[in-house]
Amino acid sequence: MKDVMLGIDVGTTSVRVVAFTVDGQLAATHVKPYPISRSRPGWAEQDPMDWWNGTQEGLRSVLAGLGPAGVRSVGIVSQVNTHVFVDSSLEPLAPAIIWQDQRCADIAREFDARFTAAEKKRIWGAPVTLDASFVAARAEWFAREHPSLWAKTSWVLSPKDFVAAMLTGRVATDPLSGVRVAGASGYFPEAVALVDGLSSRLPEILPPTAQLGPVLDLDASLVVGTMDAYGSVFGTATTTPGRGMVLCGTSLVVAGASRQSLPASGVVAFPPRDGLYVHAGPTQAAGDALRWWSGVCGLTIAEVLDLAAAGSDGVVFTPHLLGERAPLWDPDVRGSFLGLSSSTTQADMSRAVLTGVAMSGRHVLEYVTAACGRPLTSLSFSGGGSRSDVWAQIHADVLGRPVERLKVHDSAALGAALLGAVGAEIYPDIDTAAAETVARERVFTPSADSSRMAALYSVYRSSYSALQDIHATMARWR
Repeated sequence: MKDVMLGIDVGTTSVRVVAFTVDGQLAATHVKPYPISRSRPGWAEQDPMDWWNGTQEGLRSVLAGLGPAGVRSVGIVSQVNTHVFVDSSLEPLAPAIIWQDQRCADIAREFDARFTAAEKKRIWGAPVTLDASFVAARAEWFAREHPSLWAKTSWVLSPKDFVAAMLTGRVATDPLSGVRVAGASGYFPEAVALVDGLSSRLPEILPPTAQLGPVLDLDASLVVGTMDAYGSVFGTATTTPGRGMVLCGTSLVVAGASRQSLPASGVVAFPPRDGLYVHAGPTQAAGDALRWWSGVCGLTIAEVLDLAAAGSDGVVFTPHLLGERAPLWDPDVRGSFLGLSSSTTQADMSRAVLTGVAMSGRHVLEYVTAACGRPLTSLSFSGGGSRSDVWAQIHADVLGRPVERLKVHDSAALGAALLGAVGAEIYPDIDTAAAETVARERVFTPSADSSRMAALYSVYRSSYSALQDIHATMARWR
């Protein structure tokens, strides 16, 4: 058996444990789905033990097929802006609040208003928006609503850091997963000071490739890892200037790499790595919009995709089902269908859902390109959505440019495995690891009428400002 590297991806809808050969070939995969609880409007929670149990099951399953002898490294990534409050024994004190949750929007607005644009640029490097997923807003809400549980809280952890601590007994995180509270030099004092006691409840910061300790009976050690989106940066080889990516998972993440940084309010500018800047923006619903629509229709995902292939363009869908993150950062906006008529079919609406998600990606891509200060010469397409030829073609049509579908769709899991491989010194650095393992499967080129697609996208863009007051009014009813 060839030597393998393991990647663990603790995602929004499932945990994936994937084994790759050290040259990037898929060797084994285990996927364990879990639910999201939406007990109140705007709330989105998960049971942290689902992450842990799914990881254990996945490791056992993959290792049963491969055997432990050839496992040389283990890496991990996860959804971020998802937080679990745990005690000193790592026991969760409440359900985890995931990134989609909007309950802390008012607190986030309060915190955001405390900083001027100049102060934001000094602290965060750009005029960022502190939104409902900001860890300080979550901590403040938890302290106000559950003071006795806040007093028992030893750590506020992301999913990967919770799972890694359960696996190795060591509590740590990486700089990128501490979104808006951490950077290359550590935690931002102004951010953690927003909530009394938060700084002592945040884990130590280590490099993503730092080894935490052995996993199960393996000789290989688990590394700290990073956020899933940045794992995909590595797993798509978005590690050279001018390369971009579209990651179509539960949400859509668009990123681009450049040697320069022109901060833009709509997207995130990550700290430079060896002089390379990565700018990225996450939306609120991509695959989640498809999941919602399939539930409304009473159809499977596959059936909706088949319908969309038969549908016609002409209806515009805005996928803001739980507010929107990049580039709007508006917790009040909601989704809509525009242009319905008596002749509109279920197939047309299914296609509109897929197209609306792609339009949200085009919107973010405009901001990412501006932040990079240069055009992106290539654009990869990965994530669960990339498995669909229909959705890949729609992205090419909406973006008006070729998109490269990669051989490894689970780019976040591959990125996790590559981090582990660098930590184990299989590769000297992450750039070399990505160059050796990431491969293109197929290129989708635009086929749609460009003028018609441009007109539909104009409607998509105009709808936000046109309906903003309506959404704000309706938000007061919720």
